Order: sequence, then structure tokens, then C-alpha cells
Amino acid sequence: MFEFILPDLGEGIHEAEILKWYVEPGDAIGEDEPLVDLETDKAAVTIPSPKGGTVSSIAGKVGDIINVGNVVAVIDTGDGEAAGTEKAGEPEEKPAQKPEKEAAGEEKDAGQEKRPEPEPKKVDEKEAEKPAPAIKRSGKGPVPAAPATRRLARELGVEINLVPPTGPAGRVTPEDVHRFAAGDTAAPEDAHVEVPAKEVGEDERALKEFAAHAASTIPLLDLEPLPDFSKWGPVETEQLRSIRRKVARKMVTSMILVPHVAHMDDADVTKLEEFRKKEKERRQGGPGEHLTMLAFVVKAVTAGLKAAKAFNASLDPFREEITYKKYYNIGVAVDSGKGLLVPVVKDTDRKSIIQISTEIEDLASRAREGKLEVDELRGGTFTITNVGPLGGTALIPTINYPEVAILGMGRAQQKPVVRDGEIVIRTILPLTLAFDHRIADGADAARFVTEMVRQLSDPNLLLLET
Repeated sequence: MFEFILPDLGEGIHEAEILKWYVEPGDAIGEDEPLVDLETDKAAVTIPSPKGGTVSSIAGKVGDIINVGNVVAVIDTGDGEAAGTEKAGEPEEKPAQKPEKEAAGEEKDAGQEKRPEPEPKKVDEKEAEKPAPAIKRSGKGPVPAAPATRRLARELGVEINLVPPTGPAGRVTPEDVHRFAAGDTAAPEDAHVEVPAKEVGEDERALKEFAAHAASTIPLLDLEPLPDFSKWGPVETEQLRSIRRKVARKMVTSMILVPHVAHMDDADVTKLEEFRKKEKERRQGGPGEHLTMLAFVVKAVTAGLKAAKAFNASLDPFREEITYKKYYNIGVAVDSGKGLLVPVVKDTDRKSIIQISTEIEDLASRAREGKLEVDELRGGTFTITNVGPLGGTALIPTINYPEVAILGMGRAQQKPVVRDGEIVIRTILPLTLAFDHRIADGADAARFVTEMVRQLSDPNLLLLET
């Protein structure tokens, strides 16, 4: 029998939701054939079977959550029993030799037989205690810990999910990491360990303790358990999981950690829109047939980032360092139907507008189908979110942390404006730049957006200067 363990699916991914099984117990499966579709908090992935044989059992049903390190499926490879017999035969021969040696050593030191007896008991007790916190926590998602604590764990080579927590609400502290790295894998007997933060909403007492701890670090913060809404009418409840949960965590992190400031302006894209429509019609049946305004904006943003490096950076609040990125990977927010995904168009400074447009179309299509690779969601340096096709006049977007800026595009529409003392109808595109005020000021944002508006107002400038 072969037990297939869910492998590491990428940095920061601890669990996945079962979307679809390709087999049932009793089915035959070949090596590398699709076994199961799983959805993580980043994307949906198809997991192939590492072995061929007959499926003996599977982990659960569609909708269940499975954790990294858990058994996905058990496969009877046909030679599993023989292999098991061989492995079982080896340890039987070794113990058969040990009693002879021990019998020969009884005359030398009869007390040696008594020493091993208490030691295995102590080890067994500790071994029984060790997995408890890890197993209990692994089923509840990522362990609660501050970013600095996580970085410390990485530096010390410690798997933070295995560290017994002693902080409030099951939080792992730097002291816990140091203690675990030193070889002490059991929590202190007097440690006050509560349930993880994931369980806070289920346990009012734990929530109050967590709220008290949070309030001690965030003044005026007051967390209370939600009321029982069913008292006032019918309700429906579903778990916050996968992509939706990842979006929630990212937004909370960004809004709490980053001081957001928004700068707004309108771009007159009348000439650019005429040019775009003409090119789109001319390119029917070939590359660029779905040319959108977004591709031009991506190119204009890329040019702006070269001149304003502060918006193509990240700030480490713990080391108090700013990292300026000298590459340009623009994320494009996509409404996937299950939550917001941000696939990344890499190296936009080296690609034409047609190439960018084609790549955006491909990424957006696969995002809605749940077929993006994890790497296609990583490495972004700046994000653009376009709500124009959905309606609305403008928006104030949330920064995609750890980036420091995001551009929101509203709906381009015809409006009466004054040009040279006359009222004329022009196509106006509303733009909002939300940025991290720790790394840039309002004047920097104004210059960035003004230059972008200038380029978008004239397709000749955009093509020449990008």
C-alpha cells in the first residue's frame, strides 16, 4: 500500500479544499494520471497520482479541507504487501540478535535492563504530548504568529507549525521559536495556551482573551463576538475558505499595516480610445483582436514606475528598509467568481502593448476557470484594478501588500468638458492611485498620475515614450 501525502503546494499554503475527485475507492489509476483537484488560497491545482494501482481509500468528499502533510489517498500498487513483508522482516531479525547481546551483557551490568524501562516511558509521554498542539493546529490553518516571529523561524530553520505556542489565543512568540530551536519541543507546563485565532469566533472566552491582547497593543480596539443573527430571521452560513479567506487576510493586513492615501485625476482618453477601436477592428482574427484600454494603462504605469521608483518598492517595517525593485511585474485584479485573484504580467517594460493585451486576456480567462499556476500569482510589483466594465464612476482600492501602490480604473465614459473656452464631449477615464504614505508623499503621487494622464491623452506620446 502506498500512502500519498499532500505535498507542499508553495510558500504560505497550509491547506486546500477538495474540488473534484477523478477516482473512487476501487478504481484503477495510472502513474501521473489526475487524482484530485484542490483549491488553495491562491489557485486551483490538479494533483496527479505519483503511483499506479488501485485506489483503496481517499481523504474526503468534495468541499472538505485537507492539510499539507495529510494522506490524500491510499493506493494499492500491487507489490505493497511484498514490500511491507520485506520491511517487516528486517526489524524482526535485528531484535532477534539484540536479546543475545543483552543476555551476554547481563553478567556485566544487570542494572542496564532497568534503565531503558523508565526512559522509553518518559520519551513516550513526551512524544504523546508533542504532536498534540501541532496536529490540533494543523487542521485550523496557518499558525497565528507575527511576521517578525515567522522570519525568525525561517532564519533558525524552524517549522513554525510544529512550535508549541504559549502566547494569547495560541499565538507563537519569538521565545517559543528560540526554545524549539534549542531542542525543547514541549511547551512549558505553566504556559497559558489557548485555541488558535481561527477558533476565536467559535469560543467566546478565547475571543475575549484575544481581544484583550489585541487591545493592549492597539488602543481603542474593541472586539466583541457577533450576535446570533438567527434570532431575527433565517440565515445561511458558509465557511470562509480558500481564495475568499486569502483575500480577507490580505485586506486586513494591508488596511491595518499600511497608511493609505488616495490621489485622483481624470484622463482624457478620447484620442486613445479612437486609436484602440481602430486597431482592434484592424486586428480581428489575429493578435490584438481583444485590445483593451487596460493594456495601454499597464504600459503607461510601467513608464511611470521607471521615473517614480518609490511606487515600485516594498517597505520592511521590522528592518526599517525600503527595497526598490528594478523589474516591472504588473498585477491585474480579476474577479474570478470565487474571490479576487491578481495574476501578474511579468516584465512589462520588455513587452509591447499587443503582447500585454494578449497575456492579460489569457491570464484573466484562466483565473475565472481556476487554472492559474501559483507562480502566475507571485512576483508583482504594482497592481491595477479595473472596475470600469462593471460600472461605477470611481473607486479607492486597497493596496496589494507588500506592494506600496495600486491604481484603480473607473468607467471611461463620455462627458461634457471645457476645452479652450468651449464645452465639448470627451471620453474621460477616472483614475485613483492609492499609495503607502510611509514611502511616498502626495506630491510624488501627483507627479506620477499627472504624467500618466499626459501619456494616456495622446496615443503618440504613449507609444513614443513607452
